[in-house]
Amino acid sequence: MPLHPQARAFIDQFAPPGAPGLDELPVPVSEIRQLVLTMFGATQGGTPVAMAKVEDRTVPGPAGAIPVRVYTPEGGDGPFPLLVYFHGGGWVICNVDTHDVPCRALAKAAGCVVVSVDYRLAPEHPFPAAAAA
Repeated sequence: MPLHPQARAFIDQFAPPGAPGLDELPVPVSEIRQLVLTMFGATQGGTPVAMAKVEDRTVPGPAGAIPVRVYTPEGGDGPFPLLVYFHGGGWVICNVDTHDVPCRALAKAAGCVVVSVDYRLAPEHPFPAAAAA
């Protein structure tokens, strides 16, 4: 049975021209991460939503400082509700940059401050390093 055309279009948007199939991704994690950054750039497109403030900061953690990106929406002095956002990527790929556009959109649409956590990734930091940060 063929794949529904809308499902095919969705899957195809994650494969830029000339990119390997998901089952043929290069072995080095650094290359996989770069490919994902390229794919996210191609699929998210558009101009990031303007924020009142975007700050790269750190918060203390039991194994050292944890990088976070804080998105403060426009429209008032607050106080704003807070949403803590943990990006996808299976604990191996993605980071705050790959999820910058959706975090901005979320902060604006929800009228809240979004704190995007740049947790440590495997295999450099094996489980449970990301959760223990």
